[in-house]
Amino acid sequence: MKHSILRAGLAAALLAALPAAAQDYDCIIEARQVIDIRSPVDGLIEKVAVERGEAVKKGQVLVTLESGPERAALAVAKQRAGAIGAVNLAEAKLDLAAKKEKRAEELARQAFISSNALEEARTERSLAESDLKVARENQRLAELEVQRATEVLNLRTLRSPVNGVVVDRYQKTGEMAVTNVKDPILRLAEIDPLNVEVVLPANLYGSIQHGDRAEVSPETPVQKFVARVKVVDRVINAASGTFGVRLELPNEKQLVPAGAKCRMRFLK
Repeated sequence: MKHSILRAGLAAALLAALPAAAQDYDCIIEARQVIDIRSPVDGLIEKVAVERGEAVKKGQVLVTLESGPERAALAVAKQRAGAIGAVNLAEAKLDLAAKKEKRAEELARQAFISSNALEEARTERSLAESDLKVARENQRLAELEVQRATEVLNLRTLRSPVNGVVVDRYQKTGEMAVTNVKDPILRLAEIDPLNVEVVLPANLYGSIQHGDRAEVSPETPVQKFVARVKVVDRVINAASGTFGVRLELPNEKQLVPAGAKCRMRFLK
């Protein structure tokens, strides 16, 4: 019995003494990130444009909410922003007032009009300048209102923040979308690249560096892929004597499913 225990202990010690590249480790492949798609505003769902299992691209429209009032508000704002009659009228009045002032100055130099008449002409030109300034400010406010109305309308169109796949669809057309964090409409997973998580013994700490390569063999498909180390934990778990390492596995063709178990070996 004692000899068996000694042999087992010796085998474990020899295994721990092997370099990382000479050993295989259990690992798990995970999505790079999982994202719940929620509505930033309350509203009735007009359309959910994707289904479970469907691949999506960054920026792709996923969900639209009913937006009749918001579209009408945007149309009104655009109409106001496009109405330049007030500015044109103010510019014409200023041009006329400036000509009157110039004419009054010439007549005043020849003593054909009084100083009061000249001052009235100057005041009229000053008021015309103020009216033009107000008209242009109103025009700018109308343009800003178009921007605001556009942003409000955009809140009712939900787009994918990543390239990924639809994991779950929780709501459908005709249901009420709310801002409650407990009620997502969709769940997406980013699966290119994938994360490979592995737990290593503490004696390997310091020998694994950012950028190191590893050969990963998932349970499916039965192929080997190359991943690179992206994160090395800087804290060792005292209870288990281990530390975590995350590798990044390219998955452009989406051959490898997230959630798969795997075996991996570091390449040196």
